[in-house]
Amino acid sequence: MRLPRRPRLLLPVAIALVAIVALFFLFSGIYTDFLWFDTVDPSVDYTSVFSGVLLTEIVLFLVGAVLMVGIAGGNMLLAFRMRPMFGPAMFGGGSGADRYRMALDPHRKLIFIVGMGLLALFAGSSFAGQWQTWMEFINGVPFGKTEPLFGMDISFFMFDYPFIRMVLNFLFTAVIISIILAGITHYLYGGFRLQSPGVHASRAARAHLSVLLGVFVLLKAIAYWIDRFGLVFSDRGFVHGASYTDVNAVLPAKTILAIIALICAALFFAGVIRPGGMLPGVSFGLLVLSAILIGGVYPALVEQFQVKPNQQLKETAYIQRNIDATRASYNVDQTEILPYTAEADPTKVESNGDASVSGVRLLDPALVSATYEQTQRIRGFYGFSDQLDVDRYPDASGKQVDHVVGVRELLGVPEGQNNWINNALVYTHGYGIVAAPGNEVDPGGLPDYDAKDMPVMGPLVNTTKLKESRVYFGESPASSEYVIAGGNPKNPQELDYPETGGTGQKNTTYTGKGGVPVGSFLNRLVYAAKYGEKNILLSGDVNDNSKILYVRNPRERVEKVAPFLTLDGNPYPSIVDGRITWIIDGYTTSNEYPYAQSESLGDMTSDTTTGRRVVAQQPQDKINYIRNSVKATVDAYDGTVTLYGWDENDPVLKTWSKAFPGIIQPQSKMSADLRAHVRYPEDLFKVQRYTLSRYHITNPAAFYSGQDFWNIPSDPSQGENTKQPPYYVTTTMPVQNQAPTFSLTTTFVPKQGPNLAAFMAVDSVAGPNYGKLRILRMPSNTPIPGPGQAQNAFQSRFAGELNLLGVGASSVRYGNLLTLPYAGGLVYIEPVYIQVAAGGGQEPYPILQRVLVSFGSKIGVARTLPEALKQVFGDGQQQQTPPNNEQVKPNQNTTALKAAIDNAQNAYNEAQKALQSSPPNWDAYGKAQKQLEEALKALEGLGALPSTTATPTPSPSASPSSAPSSSPSVSPSASGSPTATPTASP
Repeated sequence: MRLPRRPRLLLPVAIALVAIVALFFLFSGIYTDFLWFDTVDPSVDYTSVFSGVLLTEIVLFLVGAVLMVGIAGGNMLLAFRMRPMFGPAMFGGGSGADRYRMALDPHRKLIFIVGMGLLALFAGSSFAGQWQTWMEFINGVPFGKTEPLFGMDISFFMFDYPFIRMVLNFLFTAVIISIILAGITHYLYGGFRLQSPGVHASRAARAHLSVLLGVFVLLKAIAYWIDRFGLVFSDRGFVHGASYTDVNAVLPAKTILAIIALICAALFFAGVIRPGGMLPGVSFGLLVLSAILIGGVYPALVEQFQVKPNQQLKETAYIQRNIDATRASYNVDQTEILPYTAEADPTKVESNGDASVSGVRLLDPALVSATYEQTQRIRGFYGFSDQLDVDRYPDASGKQVDHVVGVRELLGVPEGQNNWINNALVYTHGYGIVAAPGNEVDPGGLPDYDAKDMPVMGPLVNTTKLKESRVYFGESPASSEYVIAGGNPKNPQELDYPETGGTGQKNTTYTGKGGVPVGSFLNRLVYAAKYGEKNILLSGDVNDNSKILYVRNPRERVEKVAPFLTLDGNPYPSIVDGRITWIIDGYTTSNEYPYAQSESLGDMTSDTTTGRRVVAQQPQDKINYIRNSVKATVDAYDGTVTLYGWDENDPVLKTWSKAFPGIIQPQSKMSADLRAHVRYPEDLFKVQRYTLSRYHITNPAAFYSGQDFWNIPSDPSQGENTKQPPYYVTTTMPVQNQAPTFSLTTTFVPKQGPNLAAFMAVDSVAGPNYGKLRILRMPSNTPIPGPGQAQNAFQSRFAGELNLLGVGASSVRYGNLLTLPYAGGLVYIEPVYIQVAAGGGQEPYPILQRVLVSFGSKIGVARTLPEALKQVFGDGQQQQTPPNNEQVKPNQNTTALKAAIDNAQNAYNEAQKALQSSPPNWDAYGKAQKQLEEALKALEGLGALPSTTATPTPSPSASPSSAPSSSPSVSPSASGSPTATPTASP
């Protein structure tokens, strides 16, 4: 029974409509991507990246799809055409194949078309996904350096070898699929039958399959030959790279196997003209046997009986190759290692000491984020990053000072106000940068902000000539959502910042050059489709002036315009040329550098800080080559992305600059203001310190023994399971004519033991010494306390006083433990914070209350760094123990002790009461703080608390106890912050 005409037409109409809708959504995705690239920076043709990648992917997709269908589908059709003229019965009787053939044969065209379509889709997608390999192959530039085994330029292994392997893998897959499909077709249509005895095949089927197997073996011969070059990436030996066994057994074995495979391929081809299965059988057996004996057994015997009994001797030359290649590929081959005596006697230190130590950064960017949050977010819908950043700005005298910097970003609309208008049109941006000198706190222990509030005010604003404070592009999760801005210049509706009086808010309208205009009907339609939001199309607030801003995370923006870069996990904000600008370090990475040690990028960069922030997963985790080739900037107001070539000699960067000409600006175009805020990137430094923990050794025999390998110490404020992060700090290295320099620093401990093995710093200021790695190597015959031992000494020595600070609702938080070279020795400096809720619904936040200092065998603690340094180094400031251990009489001691404890408790209670009042009574709080300090001094004098006199450092076997994290503090500044809200410190 036939369907009526109209219902029969519904199906093709429905299919056509579905196809039109699908094509429209596909068009919307591509078109909106094009619009986004076109407006990232009108002065740079970033659309060349979009069109270049898209065109390359399309061409590779088509090539892969056509080749796969041509090879596999062609062989399937050929097998069908070769079917026996008299059908399956020619071998006598039917079989199970007849039933399958009869069921499938009426639909064979449809099955073939659908099957080839799916095969084309998967093959084309796989080939298109290798677009980076193709572009590096056609654009690769020479390194000008050869590897030692084959004497070939390193560019062959970096750019050519991966492409050759990609093509071989594709052809192997195509031939294997062809063999399977041709075999199935021959079987279904009677080309061969599985009968007793043996397999019966037609001459055509035998010839066809012999040719396909011959092609497969021929490809195997080519693969054996190409595999020889892959030995430079071998992990068979003691280190990565071709080992003794690889060079003396595997390399000749691969050559022999390539020749044998050629012979076997010829035998398979001979099976076309000579009937029977003898030649294919002989060639197959020869191939398998030779692969087992020559390719497997022989290298194993050499490894077991020649190498292992004499591994150090046999592998020496190859370990040296690995050392040289690894140091070059990770750019640590120019590291300067200096012997350092690590003087431990504070009496030999000059009284004026080192200005870089007495003015060291004391605010911990990890801990004071909560302080910034509570004192400077202004409204609950603003917030700061969990990990603040360290930058430097000039003070009133023009001297560069380390600053702890955060951006006040929008977290989202207030609770209960969540609707499309608020999300997309009103709450569009954050506002302002907040900064404080790292070496100062106000009298209450809070950051002494020199850029704060809304609108932004403070000395830093005038110094940097900040002109634009709005933050439309940032790291907040809210930045992952789109906003539509700029639509109402005459009647602004975007919340700028809260203000007193009137409506309680100051509004603005976006006027930046970034963003895609959505005034036209087409643009509104495609974005409504992209986000599934009809209001974009229907809202009257979206007009000719409106622009849609999306992909607003700085890291994601750079990643989109430069997909060939691996990006640092920590973009940081700076005031550059009067605007808030995000600076992101971009790396060129590879896992194809011959002889270099391959490691996980995630493992090398993991430490305490990576646990605090969400780091986007890198597209390529295993690497053995890295360069900081690009410095990228993202304007926080209009989202403009600029890429500057930083390491312009990097061949990988040259390759990508050749692929996408014009998108990477020369370093010479960087403004002086931007260069002043460039710093050495954290992730690169972490990779290099991980590498140098072993590859500071350049002697292969010493490397083999591993006795002098180092470890990165655990973060003493966090326990045993997380590595101590590197710290940005201004320090002075003991090098001739070396002035205090903004540096990134870290320490090493021996592979076994907690003592200090070395201190490393890299110059982080753009200039002739930028990137210079220097290691101070401690004497191996004298135990120098490591960070964990210093932390243990601090906590043991001042446990009583610090525990009293943390009574009640308070808790003690230890800041980051800084290690600095000082006066021929090493000084440890650590801030101590007290964290207690101030009431009024405020969350707990830390306030700096003490600074701990250790040098050699002496330790000091005080409210300020200069006072703590004076206790350790200076002029009779330490309190003395009564002569002959004479103590206060017991009855006097007990009475005085009880009175001092009562006074401390009363002072603490008064401080709490002052904070809990509404509004807080700061005068009463200050008086209570003074009374508390006097009570603590009285307890110290009575022996209830340890004094600040010199105390021996614990033995090298001492282990650190766990605690939280932060960074040191200097003398309080005279001016306080109007918005500061100190907490009680008992």
